[in-house]
Amino acid sequence: MSVHILSNRGRTTLVRKEDVAPEWFVVDADSQVVGRLATSLATVLMGKHKPNYTPHVDTGDFVIVLNAEKIRFSGKSLAHSVHSKFTVKFSKKIYERYTGYPGGQRFVTGTQMLSSHPERIISEAVRRMLPKSKLGRNMLKKLKVYTGSEHPHQAQQPQKFPEHLLPS
Repeated sequence: MSVHILSNRGRTTLVRKEDVAPEWFVVDADSQVVGRLATSLATVLMGKHKPNYTPHVDTGDFVIVLNAEKIRFSGKSLAHSVHSKFTVKFSKKIYERYTGYPGGQRFVTGTQMLSSHPERIISEAVRRMLPKSKLGRNMLKKLKVYTGSEHPHQAQQPQKFPEHLLPS
């Protein structure tokens, strides 16, 4: 005699790219820690905060980051003429890139990056947390980072970034 156990077989919903309707969110990076903010941004860009998350489909939302120049790293404080939240870890941070030519490896310190391109600090941190594929590159295009408190995306009617996704 055999026993048959009936189970509730839940159906997994797989979203198609035609069915995705991305939203727009605005977040203020003022005195946020880079890594913790980047984790939240990567989660929203991938769409992992949604119940219909599908790994092989870009289900994420657009994110606008303001005040990128006021971002901070964790660590001991260090005196800086412009940045009030400057730390020792920030001064020791080194950003590396490669031009594609022989001998084209370039190094930039965190201090130089903050003075020249502060928006790249956030976008680099988020880029490293996204998938390393075409899908990840398309997700990164939905991240808009600005140094001031103004952005040109008012027509998309962005909402405030959800509080439960922000780092505490």
